[in-house]
Amino acid sequence: MKAFLVDRYGGTGHVLFREVPEPQMREDDVLVQIHAAGVNPLDSKIRAGEFKLLLPYRLPLILGNEFAGVVVRVGPRVRRFKPGDPVYARPDTHRIGTFAEFIAVKEDDLASKPKNLSMEEAASIPLVALTAWQVLIETAKLQKGQKVLIHAGSGGVGTFAIQLAKHVGAVVATTTSTSNVDFVKRLGADIVVDYKKDRFEEVLRDCDVVVNSLDGATLKKSLRVLKPGGKLISISGPPDPAFAKSLGLGRTLQMAMRLLSFPIRRQARRQQVGYSFVFMRASGDQLRQISALIEAGAVRPVLDRIFPFESTQDAMAYVETGRAKGKVVVSVK
Repeated sequence: MKAFLVDRYGGTGHVLFREVPEPQMREDDVLVQIHAAGVNPLDSKIRAGEFKLLLPYRLPLILGNEFAGVVVRVGPRVRRFKPGDPVYARPDTHRIGTFAEFIAVKEDDLASKPKNLSMEEAASIPLVALTAWQVLIETAKLQKGQKVLIHAGSGGVGTFAIQLAKHVGAVVATTTSTSNVDFVKRLGADIVVDYKKDRFEEVLRDCDVVVNSLDGATLKKSLRVLKPGGKLISISGPPDPAFAKSLGLGRTLQMAMRLLSFPIRRQARRQQVGYSFVFMRASGDQLRQISALIEAGAVRPVLDRIFPFESTQDAMAYVETGRAKGKVVVSVK
């Protein structure tokens, strides 16, 4: 099969388009022919080696973290899927590789594709939807009437998180640039802060939850807009001790993460708010709940651009500009 892989960590020059063997299957695996794959900032970060201490991948490594496609074969222990089923997923962190024609995925990580979505639309969903779900529903336990600030509302995670928070019944604030103000309002944002004109920390107050996907300076400023007892949740770091423990990392790495997150955790405690870091994990069960929301029309995918499979590196470069409104996808089949 054809695939885009990285032979060593670094820049775009280390991403190769090659013919490679089809993936080997385990007893509880489903082999899927990929029709479309979502492209995310995470792909470039993995290529650059930013996670090599946390996720020691063996190189060469096929890139790509989410997909939609059709089941080709199933392992002997698989019960929920059969050949011909349209499916989508974010594969397990240790078994990525969606920039390819085929992938073997654990049954528990897989879900049926929403009936009202194309393959390209479905491929744009798993990573951002699971991130939003695990931040807002699982970690924040967002409730109707609470106020949530979602940074970077026009991005992949932001566009889905705004819709999910509105479905819960929250009051949604977001930050974006001037050109995207109307766009995020149409997604459901109640309060929009144009960061080119205003400082969010001077405009917003009494938030119950803040979702940060930006830099450390934004993270610190976000503490100012939270009410006592509020929750600051970051998907861009720094990792906290709970995350290190969940990965089963050694004591040295656990201590390193404790030290990295100590300043923001100390500042959060002083302001009587909580801080946590979320690194999204695969979950077919949560994807099935998300599919139900999509099929009911409660949330919808937001696609910026679709690239042909051969232009996967161009798609990654476009995502790296940070100008995409919603998601970028490559059409594999």
